[in-house]
Parts: sequence; C-alpha cells; structure tokens
Amino acid sequence: MASSLSLVAPRPIHYIADMLIRTPIRALGHVDCRSLAALATAAPEAAWFDDVRRQTDYDVHAETQSIILRFCTGWPAVSVTNGPGWEPFATAAMPIMQAIIGRHYPEGGVILRAMLARLRPGCRIPRHQDAHPSFAICHRIHVPLATNDEVEFIVGQYRVPPREDDAFELNNAMPHQVANNGTTTRIHFIFDYAPRPG
Repeated sequence: MASSLSLVAPRPIHYIADMLIRTPIRALGHVDCRSLAALATAAPEAAWFDDVRRQTDYDVHAETQSIILRFCTGWPAVSVTNGPGWEPFATAAMPIMQAIIGRHYPEGGVILRAMLARLRPGCRIPRHQDAHPSFAICHRIHVPLATNDEVEFIVGQYRVPPREDDAFELNNAMPHQVANNGTTTRIHFIFDYAPRPG
C-alpha cells in the first residue's frame, strides 16, 4: 500500500507557511478507528507514563496522560523522531492518518507529532492557546477514540460535540479548554500533519 505520508524525516525540515484554519474546528468526517480505540483502551497503565514530556513541559497538560508515537524538536529546522508508542500503535494509527490525509490534505507531507491523549473523569485542561511556531505550519487533527456526553471541549465559544470516530481539525491558535465531567475516560488520537512547502 502506498503511503501518503512520510514515516521518517531524513534531514531537518524547513517550513514557511500558514496552515491555520479560520474557524474553531473543521469537520473531517467519520473514520474507522476501532482497532486503535481497542488498543488504547487496553493499554497498560505504565504505557501512559513512558514519555511525560507533554506533562512536564506544558503545565496545562498536568492532568492528562499521553502515549507518544511521534514528536518533533527544533525550530525552524524540525527533527522528527518516533516515541515509545510507535511500535505498539503505529499499525493501527497509520490507516487512520492515511485516510484523513488522503481525503482532505495534499499528500507527501510529514507527521510532526502523533499521540494518544487521555483525560480521566474529573480532570481538565485549562483554557490556553498553543504557541509553538510549528503549529502555524501544520494541521492539528483530533480523532476521538473514547469520550462521553459530559466532556466539554470549548474552542473559542464553540463546544465541540463529543463524538467517537468523528475526526476534526482543531484551530489550536484559538483559546481552548477541556473538562471531563463524565464518569468515563476520554481518549483522543491527535496528530500534526505538515504538508511539504510548494
């Protein structure tokens, strides 16, 4: 099967672009994520703490847990490496990314980040804006794997409907916040896709 995205970045990537959408979210439609959802919900507890860089580097994520598949460092020369979640989750995550990119974005770009993000009942992500300059050159895509009706995900003044398997692009330059007021865990698969310049 031909890949519509790069698995590795052979050399540092230099980007100058503006990928921000002008609305709180952009709906990307239904995607079959049953395999990834099953793996994520069955992941051993220790896997959620193998790589805690998001929680230690960003205070707003202190109440979350992550399984990192890919992450980028550096700016404006970006280097991308696979995290501890790549080997156990990539086989289930790749078809999701390929399907979304194939339907909505130019092919041939690079996945800068990919992760599973967990928010347990009673936990929250305070209102914030993502400020790293790399977010201006990529599309931040969310795929809800597990959620509940009491999750409040607010982007600007818009409440994102909590629907499993319905992907959307997030305008993370807008103020946004999440509160899991329900009794079940919320898990999103999140990836950042940067189309090649030109």
